Amino acid sequence: MKSSNIAWEHEKNYIFWCRKCNAPLLDEQCGICHEKGAQIELSQPGDVRFSSQHERKIIDSLILDSFGSNPLAGKLILLNKIPGEDKTDEILVDGIRFGVLRFDMKELTFKLDLLIEGASALINSGIPNKLIKISSGGRHLSGKNIDGSEVIECSNDIRKGDTVLVIAKNLSGFGISYRDSSELKNPGQALKIKKIEAQRVSFNSGNPSMDEIIRANAPHMKRLVKDAVNTIKGIANQKEFRETPVYVSFSGGKDSLTTLDLTRSAVKKPIKVFFANTGIEFPETVEFVRRFCKENDIELIEVETKEAFWENLASFGPPAKDFRWCCKVCKLAPINTVIEECTRGGGKCLTIDGKRKYESFSRARIAPKEENPFIPGQVSVFPIRDWRAIEVWLYIYYRKLEYNPLYELGFERVGCWLCPAELSAEYYRFGELHPELFGRWNDYLLNWAKEHGLADEFIEHGFWRWKTLPPKMMRLAQELKISTTLKGKKEEFGIVVTGGVSPCKTGGYTMEGKVSGLTLDEACNIANILGENTFSEDLGVLLVKTKGSSVKIFSSGHISVNAPGKEEALSLFENTAKQLMRVKKCTKCGVCLKVCQVEAIEIEPGLKIGKECTRCGKCTESCVVVKYFDRLLPDFKDKKKLLEEAKNVR
Repeated sequence: MKSSNIAWEHEKNYIFWCRKCNAPLLDEQCGICHEKGAQIELSQPGDVRFSSQHERKIIDSLILDSFGSNPLAGKLILLNKIPGEDKTDEILVDGIRFGVLRFDMKELTFKLDLLIEGASALINSGIPNKLIKISSGGRHLSGKNIDGSEVIECSNDIRKGDTVLVIAKNLSGFGISYRDSSELKNPGQALKIKKIEAQRVSFNSGNPSMDEIIRANAPHMKRLVKDAVNTIKGIANQKEFRETPVYVSFSGGKDSLTTLDLTRSAVKKPIKVFFANTGIEFPETVEFVRRFCKENDIELIEVETKEAFWENLASFGPPAKDFRWCCKVCKLAPINTVIEECTRGGGKCLTIDGKRKYESFSRARIAPKEENPFIPGQVSVFPIRDWRAIEVWLYIYYRKLEYNPLYELGFERVGCWLCPAELSAEYYRFGELHPELFGRWNDYLLNWAKEHGLADEFIEHGFWRWKTLPPKMMRLAQELKISTTLKGKKEEFGIVVTGGVSPCKTGGYTMEGKVSGLTLDEACNIANILGENTFSEDLGVLLVKTKGSSVKIFSSGHISVNAPGKEEALSLFENTAKQLMRVKKCTKCGVCLKVCQVEAIEIEPGLKIGKECTRCGKCTESCVVVKYFDRLLPDFKDKKKLLEEAKNVR
């Protein structure tokens, strides 16, 4: 987690709040009253946003259920995404860090955790419910258990386990009750105080409109928009792009919507929009993208992959956060084909993209401009890379842009509806909105789990979304007593190490293995990328020679690698295994065709690499099968220890 913090160390983890206008500010000075706002610290990464209608309903319901009335009703609520098991957000209201809204992965429902400022504000608002007064005082009550003899009075609606508001002389805070109201004053432990302080926090009576919030932040947003527009203009007017159209990557999400509108303001030449319709997009997203482009007279290039995901599912299994094979199969390869039109003859394709630093740790260091390593000739520009979510929304509201309806229905992201990066809270929300689609995927997951000896709870609690579970999910599995060990399922194709690296009598070092489910013809089809090769049908052996090393693949499935040194033998064996998997599990996505500069690759009717191959390695680097080699071949992964031990053989 340390590395994650480093990624955000230079970002703004705060906003300001104008107490007079009761408006959130992105600069210190309010654009309406010109007074300085109070600085509000945020948990990292600080990608604060306005709450959606659905999120507001959840918050209102939780507060009302807990305390009998809701002082937050009708108020502006901001949410700041923070680390947690699933959907977890800080709640900010009136410049107060009120509490945390989180989706509980055990009970699969939303919970509200109060913070000290929220508890104090509730008490000062006159909330009569879930309230306990105690006789204790002093500065060291936080975290302590309170005896029933110290309870002066309490409301009559308290039950065991409730979060309660606590008043202790000049202190206010909150805790957890160990008893029902009728027993709270009895001797013995009555409640545990979570946090209690002397500060007095109150809600603000003002309730600004969205127009007022826009005005309060107008100077900041004008500078931000000007910089983004100038970035687009500056690159679009460069000589290499001057005569070509400007393309915008449009996913139907808020960031790409803002980027598209900024691009339309920045350039006067034709704009074309890419939309990758993966076949598993939200129906609302597909409808929105088509309608928006039609109503705004924007040329839409909709790249459809239809059933590509489902066709490859049998080979790859369910995608995971650390195993996103679907992105290359369903997005990269189809868009690659379209971009090829404007990059023929060494041309460049300028794409304006809405990626932002704050979206994830992996995007925290996005450069202003990048060349796509998987799509030669495509240059991507990220004009809003430094924007936070609240800035994106302020722009959308100011420009009065129609946006994807999914945002108001409870979705923070609007990618593919079965994406493993989707939170469980959103996954189950999708089930409420589209039960038929949800049922198709959930049934597949349950059957997949059964085949691998896993309980339904493994799917229900979202463990399928990782190949290698992070610590938080391992802890959850232990608490729920859910097994996360997949039982081996015999596959048609497999590679195992049968002998580690060892000295060879004829010189050098050898390493041996066994491949199943692969014909020699298929091995021959990939052999040119390994080296110069000869095939003997009579002997049933394929011989590959490269840089003083050799590989022999026999019709029996036996593999023998010989190399001058231990490291070379180890590396050659692993590369051979990867190439054999490529030819067996090729998805026909076509990415390798685009990166091969000598046109040595064919994928129909199956993968074949011709004699023209220069062994530059670019097609291997771009291959989704190779990228997820260890994930696709768990039996080989289990032999990694043997491979590591092979390095130490003398």
